[in-house]
Amino acid sequence: MSQALSHRPRWGDLVAGISVALIVVPQGLAYAELAGLPPYYGLYAAAFPPLVAALVASSRYLQTGPVAMTSLLTFGALAELATPGSPEYVELALLLALVVGAIRLVLGLAKAGGISYSMSHPVVLGFTTGAALLIIASQSAVVVGLVDPPPDLLGRLWAVVTDPGAWQWQAVALAILTAGIVVGSGRVHPLLPGVLIAVLAGLAVGSLTGYVPPLVGEIPAGFPPISLALPWSELPVLLVPGAIIAGVGFAEPTAVARTLAAQDRERWDPSRELISQGLANLAAGLSGGFPVGGSFSRSSVNKLAGARTRWSGAVTGLAVLAFTPFAGVLGDLPLAVLGAIVITAVARLVRLPEMVRLIQVTWGQSVVAWGTFVATLVLSPRIDLAVLVG
Repeated sequence: MSQALSHRPRWGDLVAGISVALIVVPQGLAYAELAGLPPYYGLYAAAFPPLVAALVASSRYLQTGPVAMTSLLTFGALAELATPGSPEYVELALLLALVVGAIRLVLGLAKAGGISYSMSHPVVLGFTTGAALLIIASQSAVVVGLVDPPPDLLGRLWAVVTDPGAWQWQAVALAILTAGIVVGSGRVHPLLPGVLIAVLAGLAVGSLTGYVPPLVGEIPAGFPPISLALPWSELPVLLVPGAIIAGVGFAEPTAVARTLAAQDRERWDPSRELISQGLANLAAGLSGGFPVGGSFSRSSVNKLAGARTRWSGAVTGLAVLAFTPFAGVLGDLPLAVLGAIVITAVARLVRLPEMVRLIQVTWGQSVVAWGTFVATLVLSPRIDLAVLVG
């Protein structure tokens, strides 16, 4: 274990943790929407999970909470079992988080951190590219302001393409503005909170103008609910998708922790990270969240903002938890803003040029990559099965 992890929390951890909290609040809303849940469940998934993960995490920079890929996998696993956004769907999402958490915890305790190296590069490349395109397709209806779009991901894209007359140009303009702010702020300075600036601009538009397209809507006041009243009879149905999410979803926090540790020439323990991610998902399932993972963008901000120990993640969780009673102020936030935040976050995962170059290098690996990519699109929303195909 790195010596830095044994240090007590520092001032930099406080600043970094709060900085990340300012980002994860709007991202959590966006990723909950992507997962098929009411947006405010993203706050619950960003409160206790990072706080619990910080207790045993190996990486001192890794920030745990809602992430795009795991959110899409959650939607794919549950969309055929219940109506997205319904109480039944929410309960299944909580139970799925418990399944993912339990599997990761068991693997971590068994010192099976080597699972992080088990997925071949072509499978990861094809899956992430296909999943990223599906995520963008899922947000297409939101950024053009469609009301009651089709529930399936590709159906939403088809509705957008075939019915431009239903577009609400206020939403389109706001989505473009949001993407410009998020991308432009990162080019000005990595620590410039573009997501926060975009959300504040969106709130101003939603509350002070005659903005018509869909808004986030009412957000219940109070802290995340703690409950075990879940549909336990559905547990067998969730075991396979839960196992796939536990494995595939662990690839991102593994890559984050390994990359940041290499930059500082530090060692890290993947088995210990499995335990921390397992506990985080158990916390999510018990406190109104949904499956969570490690975020590359937020972890990078965490490091740049001055984090020195893993306790910066705990600060983030505490800050989000303290905000939840006042989350109602986000009710006037246009959904187009959240959609644009998601699209800008996953655009970097679309790696079609790399897949094309792979054809010139090796036919065998390119067949795996392209096969996984096609399976991801064709099997939507059950994209978890595409990993098995790969």
